Amino acid sequence: MSTAPDFYQCMRGPSQRLHAVQTPIIPLVGEWIRQTPGTISLGQGVVSYGPPAEALDAIPAFLADAENHKYKPVDGIPELQEALAVKLAVENGVIVGEERRLVVTAGGNMAFMNAVLAVTDPDDEVILLRPFYFNHEMAVVMAGARPVIVDTDDECQPRPELIRAAITSRTRAVVTISPNNPAGVVYSESLLREINSLCGERGIYHVHDEAYEHFLFEGARHYSPGAFEDASAHTISLYSLSKSYGFASWRIGYMVLPERLLESVKKIQDTYLICPPVVSQHVALGALRVGSDHCLCRLPDLAARRMQVARALSGLGSLCRAPRALGAFYFLVTVRTALDSVTLGERLVREHRVAVMPGKAFGMERPCTLRVSYGALDDAIVAEATERLVRGLRALAEEHPR
Repeated sequence: MSTAPDFYQCMRGPSQRLHAVQTPIIPLVGEWIRQTPGTISLGQGVVSYGPPAEALDAIPAFLADAENHKYKPVDGIPELQEALAVKLAVENGVIVGEERRLVVTAGGNMAFMNAVLAVTDPDDEVILLRPFYFNHEMAVVMAGARPVIVDTDDECQPRPELIRAAITSRTRAVVTISPNNPAGVVYSESLLREINSLCGERGIYHVHDEAYEHFLFEGARHYSPGAFEDASAHTISLYSLSKSYGFASWRIGYMVLPERLLESVKKIQDTYLICPPVVSQHVALGALRVGSDHCLCRLPDLAARRMQVARALSGLGSLCRAPRALGAFYFLVTVRTALDSVTLGERLVREHRVAVMPGKAFGMERPCTLRVSYGALDDAIVAEATERLVRGLRALAEEHPR
């Protein structure tokens, strides 16, 4: 009888670092939806429209040039770099030059991962504000750094005094998102200035995610910390075409970073990507020629759907509440129930055929919280979706009161 060890028994298990990363919530909710035909999704953060026709018109010219099927610059093709630099100057007041550099990425998530890997070593700390975007927390853990979660106020607005108190000798960055995912709140200029100045004073980076920069309602304004005076040396700004241009599957984002980080980010990106998808860059260039009007002209319809969802939720009275959401296309709803958010989310799908995102993924363990996304709805289904959501929340909250 052989005494040789079994090969599979000798193999080590998965990386402990990856074991500590939370399981992505979107595939889990997607599986509930797949198992429950007829479910309407208020879950994933996407818009209902696609890229402008002018963007897709770039594809034939791309295909006609054999050079386009070869590797291109790791930080993006020159034409797209130039177009993005103009957009940043005009719309954000952020000037790209010798002190600040621009890198095109395969989506905003890659831009964030680039930033984390470039500024942290294992066991360094990155401050995230609760509720956080789950992929941000996942990226920090995956990089071997430690997320330090700092609470916001009841309206999901940052509390600079708590951020200051959380900074240690291991802190390397503070992350902010405005307009916010998952809460839909918009940060004021004064708050962003205070956080940005604090980062400058303490010699740490301010990483600011602006993926929802064009989604603003009721006169709210967007501010880019990278445009503040004396901000260029410590500010990393992250952007995406996924939302504004209906560009999610094309995977194009970009980041503006201090020049000293450029070499590190190029090393990172060259290792796992080599270059952003070149066909997507050409399509992105076509989208930028149309400009942000592609999104802005759709905001009135989106605003109407936003108000329809808000009115429906208000009909639940004291059973739920949400901070005032003036941006993105989300409501972060706290439900008065003894159920946890994952159980509530699953039962909403299986019993009421409407899907939302459990707040647990965003760091909201208790009380029970759900992210409701209305970006992908159209007029034909918004009424039915909100009716199912309200009916389900009322039934389940009354069945399991807190």
